[in-house]
Amino acid sequence: MHNKLANNHLPGKPYTAGQAIPVRELHAGHKDEILNHLLQLNDEDRHLRFGTQTPDEVIAHYVEHIDFNRDTVFGIFNDDLKLIGMAHLAYLPESKNQTRAAEFGVSVLPEGRAQGLGTALLQRSAVHARNTRIETLYVHCLASNKAMMHLAQKAGMRVEHAYGDADAYLKLSPASPATIVEEAANEQWADLDYAMKSNLKKTNQAWWWLLGRPGLAP
Repeated sequence: MHNKLANNHLPGKPYTAGQAIPVRELHAGHKDEILNHLLQLNDEDRHLRFGTQTPDEVIAHYVEHIDFNRDTVFGIFNDDLKLIGMAHLAYLPESKNQTRAAEFGVSVLPEGRAQGLGTALLQRSAVHARNTRIETLYVHCLASNKAMMHLAQKAGMRVEHAYGDADAYLKLSPASPATIVEEAANEQWADLDYAMKSNLKKTNQAWWWLLGRPGLAP
């Protein structure tokens, strides 16, 4: 029997981070970055993310079989264009008399934690889910995953525990003109942020190359 632990009400929109963080939608061309990101998770982090011990070959299989035509993947890049946070919004099969639902999975590398990245990824995923007619956002994780439980409860999700696992649900309001505009603005901002970081990285690399050339170093 499930033990309900959180709020009885389910708001239509999760908690928004105080500091805005650009979240970029990823595509099949980012598979290498996604794989490298997940392979950097240690054994405990992999266990919390996937609910079981997950060796490298299983992660590689998971990444290879992400269906970007069906699901949506979001990422946060640092100044060196390293993928330090990612979320997988997986659309669940539709069934008769059931609300349309999607499952949210997230991972953040150690250097990106306690900075609101998980909240930003959840917020971005929730808005996209609303705009694609998803009515329920669902999270399944181990009850020992305190970070995920904190994120879910902060978002106002209803959390239920059973047999060491936890299920969290967030009922989403229908899309609105505001959510459409919000997602479009987020996409443009994230693309601009990525382009600026890419240009800065190329500029820095060019300077290091010039300074490293014989006869040009001071």
